[in-house]
Amino acid sequence: MKFSHTAALAAFGLLLTSQALAQLRLPQLPSLPNLPRPLERAIAPLPDLLPTTTALVDQRLAAVRDLLAQHGDRIEADPAGAPIRRRELVLVSPDGAALAEAARLGLTVLREEGWPELGLREVVLAVPEGLATAEGLQRLRAAQPALQADFNHLYLRGGALTGTAASATMRADTPTLGTGRGLRVGLIDGGVDFSHAALRRVTPRTHGCEGEQRPSDHGTAVASLLVGQDWRFRGALPTPEVALFAADVYCDRPNGGAADEVVRALAWMARERVGVINLSLVGPPNALLARGVAALVERGHLLVAAVGNDGPAAPPLYPASYAGVIGVTGVGPSRRVLPEAAQGAQVLLAAPGASLAVAQRGGGYSLARGTSFAAPWVAGLLAAELPAPDVASAAAALQRLIASARDLGVPGRDPVYGHGLVAEDLPVPPERLQDRPGR
Repeated sequence: MKFSHTAALAAFGLLLTSQALAQLRLPQLPSLPNLPRPLERAIAPLPDLLPTTTALVDQRLAAVRDLLAQHGDRIEADPAGAPIRRRELVLVSPDGAALAEAARLGLTVLREEGWPELGLREVVLAVPEGLATAEGLQRLRAAQPALQADFNHLYLRGGALTGTAASATMRADTPTLGTGRGLRVGLIDGGVDFSHAALRRVTPRTHGCEGEQRPSDHGTAVASLLVGQDWRFRGALPTPEVALFAADVYCDRPNGGAADEVVRALAWMARERVGVINLSLVGPPNALLARGVAALVERGHLLVAAVGNDGPAAPPLYPASYAGVIGVTGVGPSRRVLPEAAQGAQVLLAAPGASLAVAQRGGGYSLARGTSFAAPWVAGLLAAELPAPDVASAAAALQRLIASARDLGVPGRDPVYGHGLVAEDLPVPPERLQDRPGR
């Protein structure tokens, strides 16, 4: 039976409902008085979390605090406390009247770029000294109510990489997925160390940093869970001849991971017709990012994103909370949700997210925990069925994966586990790595 494009989009919409989550206020953190209060409340640690998980809840808070303290010349906070590029505003496909108004307000064009694959054009404005970035945005929106304008928000990587892989869970079996020819998957993250033993059989396709990517811990770890493979380690899609399209949006810069860099990476994925894209990064809603995500979803791409580790009562994070994005939470070996994982309507599926062995930049393996490391299991499973974007095929692949999920929590879909747990049979207890050759 063939699906029409309209019917497939309708079915896809039923699977991925739009998010309308209440933003609950959490206790303040008096020990961090220098961080803007809205963000501090949003990711405050909950009293019932174990100390090890409280550290993860605090992680993004600490990262934001450090960015503001150490790189105040390039980064500032928006009124909600989220990090943004200092004195930058992004406009989505502005017309001549909007640009004329921006000039009248003293805002000058820093750069502009068109992404025909997404049907978008970006213009980045510089806010002059003497005018606060937030005030510049407010004035521009007031003068041009129809204009989509926003801050250039920064999106941060989540999860923790600690310890050695001796006590981790690894996948040591080899799945039956055919030859792997034609299999492709996308990753938007930091740089990947393709020289690692687990990634040498992967065909790398890279984007960003003007061709000079720098391998990162987080990007390498997530890549290994997507496509890693050596005699002692297997990721979700460890078949020969698989291509990993890896976009580095950080480039080892303190103000990397900006909204326009993420959308630029999405445009590259669209040009390369990569069907499934993993995004293990989180941040606030953003007008430009929302349009970029919607454009890919409409064209039949599957975007898989971590829901974040700010705690179950924190406000929703993006891009996981955009309509059409597959939000993934993490569970531990006991199949219980990670206490630090976000909860809400954005959670569609759960996957292993604790005590995981991941490739370590420079060689060897380390331990990983967090929703960042649950998302690639889902992305890998979907990429095995969707090498290129297609609306009907994307909806069918997602429906099959949902049907295979083990229902956890209350019966049916719920805000903790979504439709349930997938990939639970992939990670298996390994032998201790130091007891085996080839370390």
